[in-house]
Amino acid sequence: MKPLDGLRILDLTRVLAGPFATAILADLGAEVIKLEPPQGDDYRHIGPFRDGESALFALTNRGKKSVVIDLKSPDGQALARRIAGTCDVVVENFRPGVAERLGLGAERLRQGNPRLVVCSISGFGQSGPSAELPAYDIVVQAMSGWMDATGEDGGQPLKVGEALGDIAAGLYAVIAILSAVIGSARTGQGATLDVAMLDCLVAMLPTSHALHLYAGRSVQRVGNRHPLSTPFGAFRTNDGHAIIAVLGARQFHALAGLIGAPEAADDPRFASDEDRTAHEPALRALIETWTAARPTAEVVAALSAAGIPAAPIQTLAEQLASPHAQARALVSELPHHRLGQSPVVGQPVRFGAEKPLAPQGAPALGGDSRAVLERLGLTTDQIAGLIEAGIVQEVTRA
Repeated sequence: MKPLDGLRILDLTRVLAGPFATAILADLGAEVIKLEPPQGDDYRHIGPFRDGESALFALTNRGKKSVVIDLKSPDGQALARRIAGTCDVVVENFRPGVAERLGLGAERLRQGNPRLVVCSISGFGQSGPSAELPAYDIVVQAMSGWMDATGEDGGQPLKVGEALGDIAAGLYAVIAILSAVIGSARTGQGATLDVAMLDCLVAMLPTSHALHLYAGRSVQRVGNRHPLSTPFGAFRTNDGHAIIAVLGARQFHALAGLIGAPEAADDPRFASDEDRTAHEPALRALIETWTAARPTAEVVAALSAAGIPAAPIQTLAEQLASPHAQARALVSELPHHRLGQSPVVGQPVRFGAEKPLAPQGAPALGGDSRAVLERLGLTTDQIAGLIEAGIVQEVTRA
């Protein structure tokens, strides 16, 4: 039994933030009914592909059911409302106001289901002067302070490599949804949740908050270094680089002894985190006289043995092939309707010895339309009529 067994979710989302959230909920046991337009979620058409199947769609829609309904049709909108009436949660990521125009806003949906939790995910939220603006991840990274804080000293602002805004919004949506479901169970009343990508990224800048709100300072771009602590970052070895992360006097004294420079622990230039940060070039040169003479593996092993956080810089392929990834089963194979097996990196949290994971891979487009409509009580003739009218599609794939 999984934690969310019995929870039913109508997923009206597309692309990344919403599907990322509902995939986690599917891993945890929720029944997720993904309502797609006739052409399918945008991610079905974005590569890389394997045997015609989008890898991005497969990864972010594992464990879901697919129902194809044309929401441009009043009859399609009515069908979606009927499905929502059987659910505990609805998640959507339309532009603000679109759900209401489709008759799928929170107030309308709760008319027949007062306990319903409705979560809206958008770039800038459902209110405020930026609410109507189009948003991609790079846009919210630019506006949130993340790009301003990311990059080399004196260099241009840089975005984080992955779509952090979407991922952050997806994770906060999961937190909000599960909190609201608990509240609904206690009070009998649903909730309307407003999750904005921008707000989520702003909330995830604790060092910037501390500097700006408490010290009246701005974060300066420092590359791989830490704005408040040194040594911290990538250091040259004789075959690449090693990450070294030192916080506080105890770790610095251990490092000074390890590299054969115990006198550095008493050097006034290096007396505190602030002093070491102010004299980072001199300290880096001292450390690299030791690291640059050794291979990365030796450097990391010696530092780790001394209790100093250190690591090689790995590719994803290297990490997934590592003994740690194998022991933690970071990659799983799910049965897939077309691929046979679909590799996924699911949610990483374990419940004791168990790691919840969706029971199957991503669905075929419209592969569950008939089953979901039959559960609503529609007859075979009624479903056939909806299919003939183009309101519903039942698509099967080998």
